[in-house]
Amino acid sequence: MLGKLFGKKLAEVKETIVAPLTGEVKELEEVPDPVFSQKMMGDGFAIVPSEGFVVSPVEGKIIQFFHTKHAVGIQSKTGLEILIHVGLETVSMNGEGFTAHVKEGDKVRVGDTLITFDLDLISKKAKSTITPVVITNSDSVESIERETESQAEKGKTALLQTEMKA
Repeated sequence: MLGKLFGKKLAEVKETIVAPLTGEVKELEEVPDPVFSQKMMGDGFAIVPSEGFVVSPVEGKIIQFFHTKHAVGIQSKTGLEILIHVGLETVSMNGEGFTAHVKEGDKVRVGDTLITFDLDLISKKAKSTITPVVITNSDSVESIERETESQAEKGKTALLQTEMKA
């Protein structure tokens, strides 16, 4: 029984994070906002989107959905907490150009659509379209391994391998 529990627990602490957007992958340090680039909210990556879709990068549950529809928080089945923040200074758009496809409490699978957005409108009205994807509970993570992909396809391209602390 202990072996079964140990094996199950070990399998449940590792997780693959796939791209929530299609576009060019960037290091978090390249985001022109110190809150993200200095990893004040946690570690992760960013994507410069080439289309206006955000999909779930993991299987889990929506734990936060901002009323301005520009950001969403997901808790994965292993307990990883991921924030996807579409663009920079998009909160000031007050939801204009964003459509929510989920709400807090919804269960999601990899590839489920979370948000759609008007990429051209964000390009005109916000500071940047670059979208940080941050693990907000990085202190609970044992390790994060980045893949070396420079282009990502939403719901398909693996970008991070994580392992939660036991």
